[in-house]
Amino acid sequence: MPLNNERPSSTSSGDEQGSDVESSSSSGRCDSTASASDTDCSRESFTSDGCSKHCSPSSSPPKTLTLDEVMGSARDLSNLTLFHEIVVNRDFHLEPHTLPEDSLWKMVRDNVHKAFWDILESELNDDPPEYQQAIKLLEEIREILLSFLNPGANRMRTQIMEVLDMDLIRQQVDNDAVDIAGLASYVISAMGKLCAPVRDEEIKKLRESTGNIVMLFREIFRVLDLMKADFVNLTIDNLRPVMQKQSVEYERATFQSILDKTPGALDNTAAWIKMTFEELLTTMPSNRGKGQPCLPGPFQVLNAAFLHILMWDSTKRPLPETWMTDEGRLREVQAELRRWQAVNEVLLIVHSTVGGSIQGVAALSERLKRMTAVLLDHVHNPTVSQQEALMGVSSQICSELNKSLVERGYSALSPAQQDTLTGQICSIAHKDNPIRALVEDRVQHYFMALICDAKPQARLAQTPAGLTAIRSELVSLAAKFLSLVNYNKAVYGPFYADIIRKLMFTNGPPPSSPPPPPSSPPQDTVTSE
Repeated sequence: MPLNNERPSSTSSGDEQGSDVESSSSSGRCDSTASASDTDCSRESFTSDGCSKHCSPSSSPPKTLTLDEVMGSARDLSNLTLFHEIVVNRDFHLEPHTLPEDSLWKMVRDNVHKAFWDILESELNDDPPEYQQAIKLLEEIREILLSFLNPGANRMRTQIMEVLDMDLIRQQVDNDAVDIAGLASYVISAMGKLCAPVRDEEIKKLRESTGNIVMLFREIFRVLDLMKADFVNLTIDNLRPVMQKQSVEYERATFQSILDKTPGALDNTAAWIKMTFEELLTTMPSNRGKGQPCLPGPFQVLNAAFLHILMWDSTKRPLPETWMTDEGRLREVQAELRRWQAVNEVLLIVHSTVGGSIQGVAALSERLKRMTAVLLDHVHNPTVSQQEALMGVSSQICSELNKSLVERGYSALSPAQQDTLTGQICSIAHKDNPIRALVEDRVQHYFMALICDAKPQARLAQTPAGLTAIRSELVSLAAKFLSLVNYNKAVYGPFYADIIRKLMFTNGPPPSSPPPPPSSPPQDTVTSE
């Protein structure tokens, strides 16, 4: 489908462009079918003058991308990813770059550094000493210290420039009057004034260092690298509130820039929404008098598309481009959801198989839940055998059940009962397992209801029957996912609107006299705990 060159004409009108998509639909949109009037109204909202004026796609002939354009898009994507991570991840911080212990790069770097420090030591031990390399190190240290200063720290800046005056130091070298140890001592003192409290112990070790001057310089540079990371992280923390205020506009504009340079940057996104649209078409009732199925509304399409994202399998099809910046967080939610679904399935099997002898024993249920969750922690990892993991779970559960039953005066499970329980637990590895299908269906209905609800916060705790055992975990995961959905909708809503409008026009002509677009109540923001 030729959607590559469709895009909003400007980012400043992004809120207008995506109003129909950015705001959540009413709960009525959750139904798999919609009335003809609702469908027509939704289509009309995508063809009204206000929307088409700002959102109409501009077409351009295909062009060959230059290397500069490819590199520019890669740079924009890198900036977008870093910006997004800073905004949404409060724990984001930078660490000094470290290489794997056995890597070739580390070996090369260590050898180069060793050669440099060996040369410096040799020069300082010459008679007379050679100070050119030492002067270059002091000059580099001076620039690093100056980079830590605030614009108003004029007194400290002047002091550093006076003490580490390179012209003066060179004159002292010529007259054999330079005191390298004294300069290093001043550097350590200045570092102590500029470092974060967490580095006080490192500064103390530098002051107490009894090694030679070369080793001292080496340690000074190591601590300076830590201080540079601290300074960057402090800057990030200070800028985060400002970035959060501008995040939606910046990310949308940056993605638009990528799309301008790389017209195919929405191909996977268009395919994702098209797949959802076509699936919904098969469930829509026929339009009376026309013999054609009604078209799903734009909210209905987008809500169903977000549910698809929750269940997305990246091994079968690539993730939409608009979700790339949240790929890690999405995978984390998916993995945790699959794990807790499996835990719930195991607990349902246990209670239905063993029966009344364990009913109402809350402590046992909680113990089985935690134990199963630990054993299934990595069950969906491709390198882990799901069948072996479930066998291990079955063995532990049988042992725990027998212990609890005997303690409360019941008979332990017979070998036949244990075999039956093990077989049923291991069977949830198959996708067509009825208990697995039931749990997955109810989880999807729960998430779909929240996605469609304008005020999902009030419904988070209303988990379907049969999912009570994992209610707290399900609520936490739902809050995280809704937070991702709401932010994604705010940033990329105009792009989704263009794609959906194109699909609707392709499947039927737009109304001749569209009324004003319907308004939708704003959706509550759900933040993850």
